[in-house]
Order: sequence, then C-alpha cells, then structure tokens
Amino acid sequence: MFRTSDIVLIAVMVSAAALTYKTKREAEEQLAAVHKIQAQIRYEEDTIDLLKADWSLLTQPSRLQKLTEIYKSQLGLEPVNARQIVGLDDLPAKPVNIEDLSSHRLGGMADIGGKDPAVTGGIVQ
Repeated sequence: MFRTSDIVLIAVMVSAAALTYKTKREAEEQLAAVHKIQAQIRYEEDTIDLLKADWSLLTQPSRLQKLTEIYKSQLGLEPVNARQIVGLDDLPAKPVNIEDLSSHRLGGMADIGGKDPAVTGGIVQ
C-alpha cells in the first residue's frame, strides 16, 4: 500500500512542521521579551523625566531664596560662617587633673569609716 518513499516523505513533512512550530514559538517568546524590555525602558525614562522635573523644581533660585528667608525669620537661623567650623586638631587639649581621679571624688567607700552615708548612683553624699 504505502511505499517506503511515501513514509519517509510523511516523516520529513511532520518533522518540518514541528520545527516550524518550534521556531515560531521561540520567536514569539523573544518578541514578548523585547516588548517587556521596551516597556521597562519607557518606565525608567518616565521616572528619570519625573526626577529631573523634581530636581529643577527643588533647585529654583526663587524657592531657595524663600527657604533662606524662612530660616532667617521664623527659625532665627543664620548662615554658617567658615570661621565657625573648627577641626579636631584646632581644639585645645583638656589637661588631666590627678585630684579628679582620687577616691574621694569618685565616691570610694574606703573612707567611710563605719558611717552610713546616703549613696546615690555610687557617689557618697
């Protein structure tokens, strides 16, 4: 009934159809991925445009001048002068006093001598 050449031809046609379907499905998946990436690009571009608009609004000279006036009038603040800022190297070192380290000033209990002092926070009063 069927010859061998007919069976081979049917097998080739079926495999060609399956390969065509597989290629079409992969192309549709890649097209969907491209559309998804394009949508993400549009979203990111819109976000960037929104941030640029916010930045231009926040850095308007008239707005900054208003904020300066508000800080001066309502809060009583003044601009920082460069001489107000002192580095750690410019601060004088505090001398250590040996008397500050004595047991009397630290509330040592060795000098009580049988008295019952009122102790608050470890300091003899």
